[in-house]
Parts: sequence; C-alpha cells; structure tokens
Amino acid sequence: MAAGVFVRLGRSVKAVGWSFLGIRSKAGLDGDHKGLKPLEVVGVGLVGVFVLIGVLATIVNVAVSK
Repeated sequence: MAAGVFVRLGRSVKAVGWSFLGIRSKAGLDGDHKGLKPLEVVGVGLVGVFVLIGVLATIVNVAVSK
C-alpha cells in the first residue's frame, strides 16, 4: 500500500511540475485528469509554490548581499 502512495505522489509531482513549466502534451494532460486526485494535486502545487518562492527569495538575498 505504501508503494502505491509514492507512485501517486510521484505522478502528482510530475503533473504539477509540467504545469509550472506550461508545457504538456494533450495525451499526458488527459492521462493526468483520469489518474490523479484533486486534493493531492492541490497539496503538491502549494508545496511547489512555497519551494519556488523560497528559492527565488534566496537568489535575491544572495544577489543583493554582494
């Protein structure tokens, strides 16, 4: 059962990552809609946003401090 959770989480991370980049084939998008739970995708998306903001803030802090 634990392996299935990690597989679903991996698929959610992959779908959210592609959506952040804005590139995804139609077949891949349709497959995502069929196999993913919306709550998992929202959770992964929120974590991804916080990570992206943290990375950008770190880059800005490093650039300004020099």
